[in-house]
Amino acid sequence: MTEPQNPSRRIFLRGAVATSAVLAAGVGTVPGAAAAPGGFPDYRYVKTLLTPSQLKYNPTGEIIFPCIRGTAGRIAGALGRYYLYYAPHDAPGGICLAYGDSLEGPFTEYPANPLVSRTWQPHYSVSHVSSPHVLWNEDAKEMWLYFHGENTTTRLARSKDGITFTYDKVVLSTSMLPAGSTEASYARVFAHDLPSRNARYVMLFMLNNTTNHRDIAWGWSPDGRNWTFDQTPLVRHSDVGAVNVGGPHLLTRNGSTYVVYNKDKESGGDLMITEVGNDFTRRQHLGVFYNSAAGAPDNGRSAAPSFGTQGGVPYMVYEAGERLAGSIAVARG
Repeated sequence: MTEPQNPSRRIFLRGAVATSAVLAAGVGTVPGAAAAPGGFPDYRYVKTLLTPSQLKYNPTGEIIFPCIRGTAGRIAGALGRYYLYYAPHDAPGGICLAYGDSLEGPFTEYPANPLVSRTWQPHYSVSHVSSPHVLWNEDAKEMWLYFHGENTTTRLARSKDGITFTYDKVVLSTSMLPAGSTEASYARVFAHDLPSRNARYVMLFMLNNTTNHRDIAWGWSPDGRNWTFDQTPLVRHSDVGAVNVGGPHLLTRNGSTYVVYNKDKESGGDLMITEVGNDFTRRQHLGVFYNSAAGAPDNGRSAAPSFGTQGGVPYMVYEAGERLAGSIAVARG
């Protein structure tokens, strides 16, 4: 695979809008980030971190949905400064871990992957589990893992060490959403105060229905376990001229809040950004956040971003390449 040499990726936003990147610990402000138009870091591809063919646990030849988390001050005796969670999507899936001391890698595959499999008795037995999102829950001093399987259901598991998880409960299913909902998956959860809703956490996820067009939906919770879900999408696919949108991530900067998400490849394959405001009442669609490269490894599609910083430098870890035929890459701001 030929990797692009210093590819240009710019953020094109309408107007001078305050923007953000997220710490590996969660939502936060990145100090010293080089500004692109609108104030965001201008992320540029650095390298590919994980390729399915190089992994010991590789049941399907594909991996998706990276989530990067720092371990310092959280996990005693951690295998590395950073834990990178990911998964195959197709059956049997499996929640996997790689670890390293730099956001630019190298990352070492955990030898006993998967951490969580498609069967966890007596809790569930499904065709696959995938899309790991791990939240450091400061109140519980635990890593909280949100993952889907089947595509109709998102579950929560909890861990003190980020490796051995205890099952908790179902936190989202299509039964909690409008009639005709067929998928509720790819969820990410963030600490975010919404006093008017008595909430301290926000969930973003991908919603599908019988029209087979995927939107971004959201919910809120006082504790990260018990949720209320808005019955209308946060970002509709039609809002940004896409067939499908997914892979949402919450960002904050300069007193406002934003959602970054991906379009399907046929609709451009880029990462887009919408300002929702701190109370989620705004819907200002700002355009392209990250322009996927035509060549490898993006091959016209970037998706499911996760953000971190190291030494004040912002990074974005993301899916690079066509869906179910890509790798995990890192870009630097």
